[in-house]
Amino acid sequence: MNLRKLLSEDSIILELKSTAKDEIIREMIDFLVRRGRIKDREAALKAVLDREQKMSTGMQHGIAIPHGKTDSVDKLVTALALKKEGVDFGSMDGKPSQIFIMTISSVSRTGPHIQFLSEISQVLNDPDKRAALLKAETTAQVIDVLTA
Repeated sequence: MNLRKLLSEDSIILELKSTAKDEIIREMIDFLVRRGRIKDREAALKAVLDREQKMSTGMQHGIAIPHGKTDSVDKLVTALALKKEGVDFGSMDGKPSQIFIMTISSVSRTGPHIQFLSEISQVLNDPDKRAALLKAETTAQVIDVLTA
C-alpha cells in the first residue's frame, strides 16, 4: 500500500482548532466532507463516535486513530491532523494525543483499512518521525516525513 496515495497534501490538517475528543472527530469528519470524500456526514460521524464509545482509539506516544466503518464511503478514506499542544483522548499511556490518523472504511471491505494502519503504525513507531511531524510547517513536509 502506498501512503502517498492515501495521504495527500489535501488530507492533512496542520493545526486542529478543536480542544476535546468529540470536537476533534467532528472537525476531521467535516474536513473530509468538504473535500468530497464522505457522502453522508451523519453516518460517518456516528460510525466513528460509536467506535470511540466502545474503546478509546487513543494509543500511546501521542497518537490517536479514530476510525469507523460506514457505507457513506466507497473506499478507504484517510486524514491526518496535528494538535501540537495535545488533547486528552483517553490514551493507553495517559498522555495527550498530538497526532490523529482518521480512517473511514466501507462496511464490506476490511483489507485496505488493516494494511493502511499497519503501514502508518510502522512509520509512527519511530520517535524521530513523530517529532518531525510535529515540527512540520507545511503539508508537503508532513508527506515527506511519512514517506521518507
